[in-house]
Amino acid sequence: MDELQFTEMIAQNWQIDLTDKQLEQFDRYYDLLTTWNGKINLTAITDQSEVYEKHFYDSLSLTAVMDLSQVSTIMDVGAGAGFPSIPLKIVFPHLKVTIVDSLNKRITFLKELSDDLGLEDVTLIHQRAEDAGQDPLLRERFDLVTARAVARLNVLAELCLPFARVSGHFAALKGAKAQEEELMAQKAITVLGGKVVKSVSLTLPSDHSDRDIILIEKVKKTPRKYPRQAGKPNRNPIV
Repeated sequence: MDELQFTEMIAQNWQIDLTDKQLEQFDRYYDLLTTWNGKINLTAITDQSEVYEKHFYDSLSLTAVMDLSQVSTIMDVGAGAGFPSIPLKIVFPHLKVTIVDSLNKRITFLKELSDDLGLEDVTLIHQRAEDAGQDPLLRERFDLVTARAVARLNVLAELCLPFARVSGHFAALKGAKAQEEELMAQKAITVLGGKVVKSVSLTLPSDHSDRDIILIEKVKKTPRKYPRQAGKPNRNPIV
């Protein structure tokens, strides 16, 4: 997928018309991503057409399940090289984005990226999600929480739902077989105060690989004990 196809596909599928400035930001994003990838391991995908499809386009697929114009605050858990929150911020500049990541090198990259692209209202936190989720300044504060292929859904739910405000949402961007994960995560989602309200399957336009987005509404407060101490959600997930 080249830049022209990228522009055409998001206009056709999600009625997003990119400005020249936004196209320049995505182009610069690609340049910085590949430059920094030589210093730290940000992504195994470096071909420009693949980055545009498997990172940029894929991140924007969240618009298939949510009206981002109605969202104000986003928490992106384990964003890595900034997906999906930075592409979303480029297209929806009104968003106030917070990113938590456990690796300081990635936070350093994201700071340079945000500064270079001229993105405002991007807060970067070097911390494990389990610890950040117990911070009263972050807990149950966000309209939307996102995570992209970070862990199994029953683990992700514990890491992400504590950040969502009641009536807010958590969107998990997954690869294939997400339906199996969704079934296994039903108890965890319920215990943590969530309810699945939408599950959408998509196919990347050129690569044709499958993607699933699971949208979970926060219907009640998360019990205070969650998230548990660092490492426990992964070692002993709620089942």
